[in-house]
Amino acid sequence: MSDRIVDRPRELLVSGHVIIDRFLSVRSFPEVDRTVPVLGSRTELGGTATNIALAASRLGVATGLVSRLGDGFPEEYLGRLRTAGIDVRGLEFVRGTPTPTCTIVEDRTGAQRTLIDQGAMAEARGAPLPLRWIGEYSWLHLTTADPSFQLRLQRAARLRGLRVAADPAQEIHYRWDRRSFGTLVRNSEILFGNRSEIARAMEFLSTRSPAGLLEFVPLVVQTEGRKGASAFTRAGTFHVKARRPTRVRTLVGAGDAFRGGFYAGWFAGQALPDCLVAGTRSAARWIEGRR
Repeated sequence: MSDRIVDRPRELLVSGHVIIDRFLSVRSFPEVDRTVPVLGSRTELGGTATNIALAASRLGVATGLVSRLGDGFPEEYLGRLRTAGIDVRGLEFVRGTPTPTCTIVEDRTGAQRTLIDQGAMAEARGAPLPLRWIGEYSWLHLTTADPSFQLRLQRAARLRGLRVAADPAQEIHYRWDRRSFGTLVRNSEILFGNRSEIARAMEFLSTRSPAGLLEFVPLVVQTEGRKGASAFTRAGTFHVKARRPTRVRTLVGAGDAFRGGFYAGWFAGQALPDCLVAGTRSAARWIEGRR
């Protein structure tokens, strides 16, 4: 762990996926029972929790990770997290289990198809919680992971005085249900999501608009791609335009980078619209490949 983290108050603990991302580039996606050639490939450190932590830490937020890794996780990736000043005490290595891995196929338009091997993140119902030191942090951000683990961690964090943000991301569509999601949101202070994810949240909680979610959580932050981002509060709604990137290297992780930028503004005490601007700026930088 770097001295930079030790010397600062701990601010943001992120619980979710730390993943090996394997990218394959194709001209177009194959039709059923057809084959297309791979034009290029690359492997990178990824995952929702990783991306949020890297983006936030780069902007000065004292950040830590909680995640489960398995066999085959590269030592160089662990070194990169440490070099970035990220607290890795919450990384649990589960021997005899594959490390979480995503295969992401991208076509020439930037559209993606993603396959995930959850590996050590598949089931964490009985996994240990970082109870000895979690109270060092002020905020817990819950993103993609086993819902049962996230809810246990949420309860433990709230008992220790942490404030909680809910961000199940794409897993809201297939790992969470109405009951578990309701518990998550009612015990959180911020809900993050893109349009599709917020729409799913609205379906779970039987409301017709993002503002209707404010009955359950005080702040809803919605990312909107090229249209920017919006924040829904009980005092009103705020919207900012997207920052246009100068080039496009990858769109994978841009929403996570938004969250890292948002938190940088949040912990700096900026007004909510300025936090949104900080998020869009961070997302644009990420898309350009400047991490």
